[in-house]
Amino acid sequence: MTSPDQSPAALDWRDGTTPVSTRFDDPYFSLAGGLAETRHVFLAGNDLPSRFRPGFRVAELGFGTGLNLIATALATDTPIRFTSFEAYPMSAPEIARALAAFPEAEAAAGSFLAAWGRGETCFTLRSVSVEVILGDVRETLPAWAGAADAWFLDGFSPAKNPEMWGEDLMAEVGRHTAPGGSFATYTAAGFVRRGLAAAGFAVSRAPGHAGKRHMSRGVRP
Repeated sequence: MTSPDQSPAALDWRDGTTPVSTRFDDPYFSLAGGLAETRHVFLAGNDLPSRFRPGFRVAELGFGTGLNLIATALATDTPIRFTSFEAYPMSAPEIARALAAFPEAEAAAGSFLAAWGRGETCFTLRSVSVEVILGDVRETLPAWAGAADAWFLDGFSPAKNPEMWGEDLMAEVGRHTAPGGSFATYTAAGFVRRGLAAAGFAVSRAPGHAGKRHMSRGVRP
Protein backbone atom coordinates (compact mmCIF):
# COMPACT_ATOMS: atom_id res chain seq x y z
CA MET A 1 0.00 0.00 0.00
CA THR A 2 1.29 3.46 -0.88
CA SER A 3 1.75 5.89 1.98
CA PRO A 4 1.92 9.67 1.49
CA ASP A 5 5.51 10.77 1.74
CA GLN A 6 6.93 14.21 2.34
CA SER A 7 10.64 13.43 2.56
CA PRO A 8 13.18 13.54 -0.31
CA ALA A 9 13.29 9.73 -0.20
CA ALA A 10 9.98 9.47 -2.13
CA LEU A 11 8.82 6.17 -0.66
CA ASP A 12 6.27 3.50 -1.29
CA TRP A 13 5.75 0.78 1.33
CA ARG A 14 5.60 -2.87 0.31
CA ASP A 15 3.23 -4.80 2.58
CA GLY A 16 3.23 -1.73 4.79
CA THR A 17 6.67 -2.52 6.21
CA THR A 18 9.36 -2.44 3.50
CA PRO A 19 10.36 0.98 2.13
CA VAL A 20 10.75 1.11 -1.65
CA SER A 21 12.20 4.06 -3.52
CA THR A 22 9.74 5.21 -6.16
CA ARG A 23 12.60 7.14 -7.78
CA PHE A 24 14.66 3.98 -8.37
CA ASP A 25 11.97 1.29 -8.03
CA ASP A 26 14.13 -0.61 -5.56
CA PRO A 27 13.68 -1.64 -1.90
CA TYR A 28 15.96 -0.22 0.75
CA PHE A 29 17.00 -3.59 2.13
CA SER A 30 16.90 -7.27 1.29
CA LEU A 31 13.47 -8.82 1.48
CA ALA A 32 15.30 -11.94 2.72
CA GLY A 33 16.50 -10.17 5.88
CA GLY A 34 18.12 -6.75 5.79
CA LEU A 35 20.06 -6.96 9.06
CA ALA A 36 21.45 -10.39 8.22
CA GLU A 37 22.42 -9.09 4.77
CA THR A 38 24.26 -6.13 6.30
CA ARG A 39 26.23 -8.43 8.56
CA HIS A 40 27.07 -10.82 5.73
CA VAL A 41 27.89 -8.31 3.01
CA PHE A 42 29.28 -5.23 4.69
CA LEU A 43 30.70 -6.43 8.00
CA ALA A 44 31.99 -9.88 7.05
CA GLY A 45 32.78 -8.64 3.53
CA ASN A 46 35.21 -6.13 5.03
CA ASP A 47 36.53 -8.59 7.67
CA LEU A 48 34.82 -6.63 10.42
CA PRO A 49 34.68 -6.29 13.37
CA SER A 50 38.11 -7.94 13.67
CA ARG A 51 39.83 -4.96 11.99
CA PHE A 52 38.28 -2.30 14.18
CA ARG A 53 40.71 -0.16 16.17
CA PRO A 54 40.32 3.30 17.71
CA GLY A 55 39.90 5.85 14.94
CA PHE A 56 39.02 3.27 12.26
CA ARG A 57 36.83 4.90 9.60
CA VAL A 58 33.95 3.30 7.76
CA ALA A 59 32.51 5.20 4.78
CA GLU A 60 29.29 4.37 3.02
CA LEU A 61 27.53 5.23 -0.22
CA GLY A 62 23.81 5.27 0.56
CA PHE A 63 22.70 5.90 4.16
CA GLY A 64 19.08 4.85 3.64
CA THR A 65 17.47 3.60 6.84
CA GLY A 66 20.72 3.69 8.81
CA LEU A 67 20.60 -0.09 9.17
CA ASN A 68 24.27 -0.52 8.22
CA LEU A 69 25.24 2.08 10.80
CA ILE A 70 23.24 0.35 13.52
CA ALA A 71 24.70 -3.07 12.67
CA THR A 72 28.18 -1.56 12.84
CA ALA A 73 27.48 0.07 16.19
CA LEU A 74 26.14 -3.22 17.56
CA ALA A 75 29.31 -5.01 16.43
CA THR A 76 31.86 -3.04 18.45
CA ASP A 77 32.63 -1.07 21.59
CA THR A 78 35.72 0.44 19.94
CA PRO A 79 35.55 4.17 19.19
CA ILE A 80 35.34 4.37 15.40
CA ARG A 81 34.07 6.85 12.79
CA PHE A 82 31.30 6.35 10.26
CA THR A 83 30.76 8.69 7.32
CA SER A 84 27.83 8.16 4.98
CA PHE A 85 26.81 9.93 1.76
CA GLU A 86 23.10 10.31 1.02
CA ALA A 87 21.25 12.30 -1.64
CA TYR A 88 17.64 11.57 -0.67
CA PRO A 89 17.35 11.28 3.13
CA MET A 90 14.43 9.58 4.79
CA SER A 91 12.65 11.31 7.65
CA ALA A 92 13.00 10.03 11.23
CA PRO A 93 9.43 8.66 11.29
CA GLU A 94 10.06 6.82 8.02
CA ILE A 95 13.29 5.31 9.37
CA ALA A 96 11.53 4.29 12.58
CA ARG A 97 8.80 2.59 10.55
CA ALA A 98 11.37 0.70 8.49
CA LEU A 99 13.41 -0.38 11.52
CA ALA A 100 10.34 -1.89 13.16
CA ALA A 101 11.04 -4.93 10.97
CA PHE A 102 14.30 -5.51 12.90
CA PRO A 103 13.69 -5.50 16.67
CA GLU A 104 17.40 -5.74 17.51
CA ALA A 105 18.22 -2.70 15.39
CA GLU A 106 15.12 -0.82 16.49
CA ALA A 107 16.09 -1.27 20.15
CA ALA A 108 19.52 0.30 19.51
CA ALA A 109 18.34 3.19 17.34
CA GLY A 110 16.88 5.56 19.91
CA SER A 111 19.67 8.14 20.12
CA PHE A 112 20.15 8.08 16.34
CA LEU A 113 16.46 8.65 15.65
CA ALA A 114 16.31 11.45 18.20
CA ALA A 115 19.30 13.21 16.63
CA TRP A 116 17.98 12.66 13.10
CA GLY A 117 14.59 14.01 14.10
CA ARG A 118 16.29 17.21 15.29
CA GLY A 119 17.91 17.58 11.89
CA GLU A 120 21.37 16.61 13.12
CA THR A 121 23.70 14.94 10.62
CA CYS A 122 26.60 14.57 13.08
CA PHE A 123 25.90 12.51 16.19
CA THR A 124 27.12 9.52 18.20
CA LEU A 125 25.59 6.05 18.31
CA ARG A 126 27.09 3.88 21.01
CA SER A 127 30.88 4.06 20.33
CA VAL A 128 30.49 5.30 16.75
CA SER A 129 30.97 8.95 15.75
CA VAL A 130 28.69 9.54 12.77
CA GLU A 131 28.63 12.09 9.98
CA VAL A 132 26.03 11.93 7.20
CA ILE A 133 26.92 14.11 4.21
CA LEU A 134 23.84 15.14 2.24
CA GLY A 135 23.80 15.89 -1.48
CA ASP A 136 24.80 14.39 -4.81
CA VAL A 137 27.70 12.07 -4.02
CA ARG A 138 29.30 12.90 -7.37
CA GLU A 139 29.87 16.35 -5.89
CA THR A 140 30.21 15.64 -2.16
CA LEU A 141 32.66 12.71 -2.26
CA PRO A 142 35.32 14.54 -4.34
CA ALA A 143 35.15 17.38 -1.79
CA TRP A 144 35.52 15.05 1.21
CA ALA A 145 38.87 15.31 2.99
CA GLY A 146 38.68 11.87 4.61
CA ALA A 147 39.96 8.41 3.72
CA ALA A 148 38.11 5.23 4.65
CA ASP A 149 39.53 2.03 6.03
CA ALA A 150 36.41 0.18 4.86
CA TRP A 151 33.73 1.11 2.34
CA PHE A 152 30.12 -0.06 2.37
CA LEU A 153 28.92 0.41 -1.22
CA ASP A 154 25.15 0.27 -0.78
CA GLY A 155 23.50 2.38 -3.45
CA PHE A 156 20.38 1.18 -5.21
CA SER A 157 20.76 -1.51 -7.88
CA PRO A 158 23.35 -0.62 -10.53
CA ALA A 159 20.77 -1.42 -13.20
CA LYS A 160 18.40 1.18 -11.74
CA ASN A 161 20.84 3.75 -10.36
CA PRO A 162 23.93 3.53 -12.61
CA GLU A 163 25.18 7.01 -11.66
CA MET A 164 25.92 5.72 -8.16
CA TRP A 165 28.26 3.08 -9.58
CA GLY A 166 29.99 4.87 -12.44
CA GLU A 167 33.72 4.58 -13.11
CA ASP A 168 34.38 8.19 -12.10
CA LEU A 169 32.68 7.70 -8.74
CA MET A 170 34.45 4.39 -8.12
CA ALA A 171 37.72 6.23 -8.84
CA GLU A 172 36.79 8.68 -6.07
CA VAL A 173 36.11 5.75 -3.74
CA GLY A 174 39.62 4.50 -4.48
CA ARG A 175 41.10 7.95 -3.98
CA HIS A 176 39.39 8.22 -0.60
CA THR A 177 40.59 4.84 0.68
CA ALA A 178 43.44 4.48 3.17
CA PRO A 179 46.34 2.15 2.28
CA GLY A 180 45.18 -1.39 2.92
CA GLY A 181 41.57 -0.24 2.94
CA SER A 182 38.73 -2.40 1.66
CA PHE A 183 35.27 -2.34 0.15
CA ALA A 184 32.31 -4.69 0.09
CA THR A 185 29.07 -4.56 -1.86
CA TYR A 186 26.11 -6.81 -2.56
CA THR A 187 26.48 -6.40 -6.34
CA ALA A 188 28.65 -8.42 -8.69
CA ALA A 189 27.81 -6.33 -11.78
CA GLY A 190 30.70 -6.46 -14.23
CA PHE A 191 30.99 -2.72 -14.85
CA VAL A 192 31.10 -2.06 -11.09
CA ARG A 193 33.84 -4.63 -10.58
CA ARG A 194 35.82 -3.19 -13.50
CA GLY A 195 35.47 0.33 -12.16
CA LEU A 196 36.71 -0.71 -8.73
CA ALA A 197 39.63 -2.62 -10.26
CA ALA A 198 40.54 0.49 -12.27
CA ALA A 199 40.37 2.46 -9.00
CA GLY A 200 43.17 0.32 -7.59
CA PHE A 201 41.34 -2.43 -5.73
CA ALA A 202 42.15 -6.11 -5.96
CA VAL A 203 38.57 -7.25 -6.56
CA SER A 204 37.17 -10.69 -5.80
CA ARG A 205 33.78 -12.36 -5.70
CA ALA A 206 32.29 -14.04 -2.65
CA PRO A 207 29.01 -15.86 -1.98
CA GLY A 208 26.10 -13.48 -1.65
CA HIS A 209 23.45 -13.32 1.04
CA ALA A 210 20.47 -15.67 1.25
CA GLY A 211 21.21 -17.69 -1.86
CA LYS A 212 22.38 -14.77 -3.99
CA ARG A 213 25.16 -16.26 -6.07
CA HIS A 214 27.82 -13.54 -5.78
CA MET A 215 28.76 -10.31 -4.05
CA SER A 216 31.99 -8.32 -4.47
CA ARG A 217 34.76 -7.34 -2.11
CA GLY A 218 38.26 -6.00 -2.48
CA VAL A 219 41.36 -4.48 -0.91
CA ARG A 220 43.42 -1.50 -2.08
CA PRO A 221 47.10 -2.38 -1.50
